[in-house]
Amino acid sequence: MATVLYHKAAVWLLKARHRDEVAGLWSQLKVRYPKMSELVQARLTTSHFSGLLLSLIILVMLYLLALFAGLVEELLEAEELIRIDYWINEQLTLIRTDSTLMAFAWLTDLGGAPALIAVAVVATGIFWAHHLSGFIAPLWLTVLGSQLMTYTGKFLLQRPRPESVTDLVEITPSFPSGHATSALAVYGFMAYIISRGVSSARQRFELIYWAAMLILLIGGSRLVLSVHYASDVVAGFLVGSFWLLMGIAVAELIHRKWQHQSSGEL
Repeated sequence: MATVLYHKAAVWLLKARHRDEVAGLWSQLKVRYPKMSELVQARLTTSHFSGLLLSLIILVMLYLLALFAGLVEELLEAEELIRIDYWINEQLTLIRTDSTLMAFAWLTDLGGAPALIAVAVVATGIFWAHHLSGFIAPLWLTVLGSQLMTYTGKFLLQRPRPESVTDLVEITPSFPSGHATSALAVYGFMAYIISRGVSSARQRFELIYWAAMLILLIGGSRLVLSVHYASDVVAGFLVGSFWLLMGIAVAELIHRKWQHQSSGEL
């Protein structure tokens, strides 16, 4: 027993010494490099959104870009990814019955441009009517940014689509999937906005869960209908996630700026 207590005391002393050393080093850095230390402290503070939380969002966005770039590189240089795409497309023939194709054709329409533009337009009207106009610009930044990046990738890479198994006619190149991108960006942004007004953690989880299920089903519908390869859909989700985080970051910065101005006026 005494040995255990001695060991715990020794560990605590070592940790305390380590904390003192770190604090001393940070004090020295603040004296020698005041501007840099202020910048680091501002990026790591947890007292406001533009600190640690925004820094983490930016890091995740950079990681998503790196994943997307890696996927593009694999598509251009590695035959293994193409073989995996072909294999997945062939395996899905097992579930391509008439009823399945009809169900997924309905689902895929929810990720099409007409449906998502309608959602964005209606949301814009609701934001304006409820004095939430600060969310309008971030919403359209998310929509238009994701579309611009998607179609730039499509026409730069010019990847042919798989052989269609339905009457759907797609005239744009395959990579990345515009439906996957738009569904994640638009429905994800709407889920974020609605979740901000939900106080219950369970309700917030269910909202995000079902929004994620809808987005995944829309992405999966593109595979079942054989209008995209699996890597197209994954790339679309990466692009959509990047612009969703961009929209959330801008929305939070605008919202907090307005709150600060309102409290200052009061």
